[in-house]
Amino acid sequence: MTATMTKVSDCTTSDCSFNRDAGCHAFAVTIGKVGCSTFVPLNVSGGLNTVTTQVGACQRADCVHNDHLVCTADAITLGSDKDCLNYAPR
Repeated sequence: MTATMTKVSDCTTSDCSFNRDAGCHAFAVTIGKVGCSTFVPLNVSGGLNTVTTQVGACQRADCVHNDHLVCTADAITLGSDKDCLNYAPR
């Protein structure tokens, strides 16, 4: 299987250390069963200044975009509750 990494196009989880200006600045995120597992609720700014954040792994095996724990969507949006707004059950 050859895959390209899915981009995180937008993130409105404003209380995450990796979020700046509605954008994720982590190099890669893991999407867990209840949302973004990379979420860090510290009062410290984290991540990289210039980055295109990608989905490194997705644990939502029941999502139509999931193929062997890899997200196949073109891009995802993370909502204010860390949830993947592109999640769609099979």
